[in-house]
Amino acid sequence: MPLNLIKVYPALLEIVQLNEKQRTLSLLGVFKNNIEENTSFKFRAKQIRPLKKEEGVSAMELLFRHLTTVDDLDNKGKKTGTRSFELARSQRLHWIKHHIDERKVGNIEVFSYEDRVNGKSINRTYIYDVEQEYVIILEPQRSGMDYYLLTAYHLNQPGGKKQILNKLKKKLSNVL
Repeated sequence: MPLNLIKVYPALLEIVQLNEKQRTLSLLGVFKNNIEENTSFKFRAKQIRPLKKEEGVSAMELLFRHLTTVDDLDNKGKKTGTRSFELARSQRLHWIKHHIDERKVGNIEVFSYEDRVNGKSINRTYIYDVEQEYVIILEPQRSGMDYYLLTAYHLNQPGGKKQILNKLKKKLSNVL
């Protein structure tokens, strides 16, 4: 839907009425415009890049998937290895650029936190929109010169807001 290309924060993308193919095309248009083809996609002068590609999947395709889908869980809450479309993430896809460009003033928390991932400590930088309950997660590259964009999502899951608030309380002294 071409109108989605001109949507601005805090409006949501209009994708509910679209079929799966139309929705994907509309979201890809927003993604390409704001992220993939945006040569000045930087946070605080550091270039933002997608994570490394996986076998058979380009890095940008993988990033698009992380920004528009959520992990599927089994009955016990364990990841199944598949992902499904998530409306809340997808409707806010264009918010990423708005927050990365730091256009919103007030009710924004930018902080770094030492996460534990698969038994390893990994520093990540969070952009938390308190008012809209929206989070963007960046991971500084080892060089410290660039960021990886990991994901972005609306805090609509049980415990999501509490988890972010706990991380905020234990934040690192500097934003990495």
